Amino acid sequence: MKRDSKLSGVLHALLHMAEMQEPATSESLAAAMQTNPVVVRRLMAGLRYAGFVSSAKGHGGGWVLSCPLAEITLGDIYEALGAPPLLAVGHRTESPGCVVEQAVNAALDHAYRDAEARLMTRLHEVTLAALSKDFHRRMVAGDHSLGDIAHAS
Repeated sequence: MKRDSKLSGVLHALLHMAEMQEPATSESLAAAMQTNPVVVRRLMAGLRYAGFVSSAKGHGGGWVLSCPLAEITLGDIYEALGAPPLLAVGHRTESPGCVVEQAVNAALDHAYRDAEARLMTRLHEVTLAALSKDFHRRMVAGDHSLGDIAHAS
């Protein structure tokens, strides 16, 4: 099963945007996310609706952050992306009348809900500012410069 990496990709793009002096084009963000600019525009539309980014059209236009990194949590971004399923596991549904299957599904349901609740709590505790701080720490520790973080298209 393919994992949904939208959240990770968008967080990646937002951290790139935070380092840029000018608006980020959909094309440059698509290169960083290794996807198509149309996908970027769709993802950014949800973030714009939530108030995290804004866009300007025309020459010199693109996407910019609309609020400080310290005010945006990973949970906020997750929700702005439409809250896709967090867990890629599911229930067996081949024999819904089977009491064994019912018992297993009930136990798993409880565990899945608990795991999702804990994950959402954690996502709402981590801000983009914390991610940026960790990124900068790693950049310095690895003797990199901001020029090293650019992705080739």
